[in-house]
Amino acid sequence: MEYTHLGRSGLKVSRLCLGTMNFGPQTAEPEAHSILDSALDSGINFIDTANVYGGKGRRGWTEEILGRWFAQGGERRERTVLATKLYGTMTDRPNGSKLSALNIRHALDASLKRLQTDYVDVYQFHHIDRNTPWDEIWQAMDVAVQQGKILYAGSSNFAGWHIARAQESAVRRHGNGLVSEQSIYNLLTRNIELEVIPAALEYGLGILPWSPLHGGLLGGVLQQERDGVRRTEGRALATLKKHEEQVREYEDFAGELGHQPGDVALAWLLHQPAVTAPIVGPRTQGQLDAAIRALEVSLDAGALTRLDQIFPGHRTAPEDYAW
Repeated sequence: MEYTHLGRSGLKVSRLCLGTMNFGPQTAEPEAHSILDSALDSGINFIDTANVYGGKGRRGWTEEILGRWFAQGGERRERTVLATKLYGTMTDRPNGSKLSALNIRHALDASLKRLQTDYVDVYQFHHIDRNTPWDEIWQAMDVAVQQGKILYAGSSNFAGWHIARAQESAVRRHGNGLVSEQSIYNLLTRNIELEVIPAALEYGLGILPWSPLHGGLLGGVLQQERDGVRRTEGRALATLKKHEEQVREYEDFAGELGHQPGDVALAWLLHQPAVTAPIVGPRTQGQLDAAIRALEVSLDAGALTRLDQIFPGHRTAPEDYAW
């Protein structure tokens, strides 16, 4: 397993981050614990979750599953860089969501209880809160750091200018600010190349791409459908129809390289600027094994150019749309 620093921080994390959103709703607790053990044994030390994970009516369920895994001992907690998130509604109280100082305090304490730990390594804002000033947010986070409940702060789904505002506010307070940003990023969805990645590079944030296979569409979906393994439905089917020729060309090129399409998609992300670790969210042990296999894939300049031709990206703003 390879390790790298999370953004400009001194924190070392694995080049893959284990996402846990499926644990509970899609993956039963015993198998989730088995996947967690296997990930840790393989060298993956970075685990991501969120207080809302668990599904409607069961929010917090995934954190509870992780908490019972940590409680088994074996230095599971000590060997893990744990990241969780807040923002979403967890109670019916007026202050039961978003990023007010009050909710940061309540949400953090509730997550710590569910996770059966006394601190979180990376506490992340799941969404921007346009109605709470950054001075209030950072004051609440500073208190949590002083209490030893969190070590680092991260964001998720932020625009480039949100990152800039957060960081400039933190600088005025002589704080560290954000060390990471989670964004949807994959060969099919490259919008963050316009402004989010440039902001991350400027301010020293590590990018943690979520949905690296775009809901499975970059994981060999056409081959799977030809083999009768999987049938795409709903929004995924509409997206596939829109990009079917690109996906077919991509799968053929992955075959030319001698790799599975999903392996190529993850390897491509690991070659992109500011990317620390794609977040993989396996439902099964086999899916985790496939993600780990991608770490062995090396793409040369010719392969990267060909992938850009199949899935054109963006130059940074404003160069992408100006002279």
